[in-house]
Amino acid sequence: MVACSQPLAAEIGLRVLKQGGNAVDAAIAIAAALNVTEPCSTGVGGDCFLLFFDATTKQVRGLNGSGRSPAALTRDQALSDLGADALRIPSGHGHAVTVPGTVAGWVDAVEAWGTLAMAEVLAPAIALAREGFPVSPLTAASWQRGKTQLLRGPHAAELLTAEGEAPKAGQIFANPNLAACFEKVAKRGKAAFYEDGRIARAIVEMVTSQGGVMTLEDLKAHTSTFVTPISTRFQGVDVHEIPPNGQGITALLALNILSQLAKDSPLPAQGSADELHLQIEALRLAFADAKWFVSDMEHNTTMPVKELLSEGYAQQRAALVDRQKAAVDPKRGSPELSCDTVSFQVVDAQGNAVSMVNSNYEGFGTGLVPKGCGFTLQNRGCNFELHGSEVGHPNALAPNKRPYHTIIPGLSTFADSGELHSSFSVMGGFMQPQGHVQVLSHLLLHGMNPQEALDAPRFSIDVDRPTKPGTSEGGSTVLVETALGADVIEALRSQFGHKIREVEGLKRSTFGRGQIILRDPESGVLCAGSDGRADGCAMGCGPAASGVKSQVTSKDKAILDLKNARDRLKKYQTRLDIEANQLHESAKRLLKADKREQQMKQADEHLIQVLGMLDTVEWETQQLQVFEGLKAGNSILNAIHKVSAQNPLFCHAVLSELAEIEKQEAESLAAVLPEAPTTALETGMSASSPLFVHVDLLDPMI
Repeated sequence: MVACSQPLAAEIGLRVLKQGGNAVDAAIAIAAALNVTEPCSTGVGGDCFLLFFDATTKQVRGLNGSGRSPAALTRDQALSDLGADALRIPSGHGHAVTVPGTVAGWVDAVEAWGTLAMAEVLAPAIALAREGFPVSPLTAASWQRGKTQLLRGPHAAELLTAEGEAPKAGQIFANPNLAACFEKVAKRGKAAFYEDGRIARAIVEMVTSQGGVMTLEDLKAHTSTFVTPISTRFQGVDVHEIPPNGQGITALLALNILSQLAKDSPLPAQGSADELHLQIEALRLAFADAKWFVSDMEHNTTMPVKELLSEGYAQQRAALVDRQKAAVDPKRGSPELSCDTVSFQVVDAQGNAVSMVNSNYEGFGTGLVPKGCGFTLQNRGCNFELHGSEVGHPNALAPNKRPYHTIIPGLSTFADSGELHSSFSVMGGFMQPQGHVQVLSHLLLHGMNPQEALDAPRFSIDVDRPTKPGTSEGGSTVLVETALGADVIEALRSQFGHKIREVEGLKRSTFGRGQIILRDPESGVLCAGSDGRADGCAMGCGPAASGVKSQVTSKDKAILDLKNARDRLKKYQTRLDIEANQLHESAKRLLKADKREQQMKQADEHLIQVLGMLDTVEWETQQLQVFEGLKAGNSILNAIHKVSAQNPLFCHAVLSELAEIEKQEAESLAAVLPEAPTTALETGMSASSPLFVHVDLLDPMI
């Protein structure tokens, strides 16, 4: 099952699943298709974050595909170019461009966890870009709004019609330059994008022409980072997020505060002004912490993530919430040390799940199109604190540094079983953690289904207001959808004292565009929803109707299991290579910066991951040996069968001999095979595999 903001991209993801790809393959195929169909939100000029639930091991893994600032971009350089009074890097300036991390993230994810070749994954998007597609209504409106961004650079025509206009709804638009870029990546992988080729040179030329200092060496040095997700427990499920530099911790902080408030007294009724007031206050406190602490953990080696997510700290922050009125200006705490984005969800037939977010930031990002490439460059550098070094801000601009990042995929698992609960996201800048809190509350506190949870009216705290250190805004404005109801809105304003601004119509995109896939723990049935604030939809496909006998024989299943075991071993070897290279590069950066303690900590984390993979590889290797032995034995038995059919006396002698061989074989296997690790017991075709709710049918062998 898939859920995303564009029907054509959703159909491509479903097609990849039907053709034998897994959730990761489908997710990357969707990401590429969204670059084609919604370039005003996402593309290979931006970044990506991904959470992957492995149904076999019940582990949640993460990939941080965000890029770093150029090596030559210092605070002094930026202020010299922009002016000493600049509060942030302008969104269209070359300094706003961090190294695009998307392509590396796509390739690394497929190599580590996918089953298809990159060429197979990108083929549908290549065809879509080359042949053209009908532009959807809301995307057409966003494209029109972003036209001024495109006109900042000399190559805007690559993303406009022949008449120099944004395409209208229903108009066919093709992007052959983007198709050519995808084809290069399909053939050469990351090297086609980051090394000294046409794409890399075009990126550097465009950035430097707009005042930036990016070099080819900055692109060559880029690496994705495999990360261990951070999590908290809320209403019986473990909610997982990518760790900083992403802002996922904001949602976890707010959920922790709400959990503490629920211990004091029951949370208010769904949709009431009282409930919204508590959620707003919890999120304002969470943002006060996040806007200070969230930064690149390779630079901020003392970030107190564990302490921020502790129960004791949640109690301190919850105590600051006034149930009767809005806080004037919430400040960050001090724990003691001990919609300019796309998001999409995929769950495959084996139960693997991917939650992924891909983004340019601020629509088309900078709006700058590298010549002949058909995509725009992101402007994540706008999120650096230009004056942060004056007060020791962790997110202060520095060379080779990742900025505070807004994109956050979400994934939840049942606390008692470790099984998948949901894969979800709500894209849209600083709305994203707010959306996570609101839709999870709808799902877990109020029992809504995914579509109900996404359709429910939302609020959004306006937090994106950069100020100089030491200044204060006196409280954030709260944007609300008019569908909340006049009485509720008035109560928030007059009773609780919130600064309210009502939003309706197309401007509702301010409240994000969410996607959810929810799994029933009893039946394994998947239920999905797609946000009506976007053009998207949810699609599923599944096995034949109940009562229809499967055509998969035990022999077919054994062959399929053998193939899967071989494929998994190849993937684990690739992942081990990636982990080793990543650790090596991280160690070089940290040692160069004289951060040995942080380097040792990262080395320990990588070692734990590698040891876990080695255990799985050992089991898979032994399983593969058994399969090969069974395959050889089957060939011998077939030969014996032919002879025995012609000679009954020979058959009797052979059966007697086989009884003794069978006994010896059982003893040998018992000695060779250890007990299967519990994480490896769930096979892709077990009785508990998820069912899909859509009526399209898969071939029984898939």
